[in-house]
Amino acid sequence: MTDKRLVLTTCGSSEEARRIAQELIELRLAACVNIVPQVESLYRWKGEVESAPEWLLLIKTTANAFERLRDTIRKIHSYDIPECIAIAVEDGSIPYLDWIGASVTS
Repeated sequence: MTDKRLVLTTCGSSEEARRIAQELIELRLAACVNIVPQVESLYRWKGEVESAPEWLLLIKTTANAFERLRDTIRKIHSYDIPECIAIAVEDGSIPYLDWIGASVTS
């Protein structure tokens, strides 16, 4: 197990996805953000089943930076309740994991 995290969030537009990714990188809360365009999300919202195109962000960060990253997403995201799920990284390429650690400020 490492202290690295993969965080998932979705956005309603490519512009918002890019803006959030840029801010997380500039604040050194993320080493890298991949933007996966045009995923289709089905979900229940206010008692109704909804469907919408979204952009998925795959955010590479550390456990120590996660709380600040989560709070930043909550502040700058347009959704009432933005997705913010952290997945622990069990193992990986040591040089890549070291790069994440060096790129993120705790």
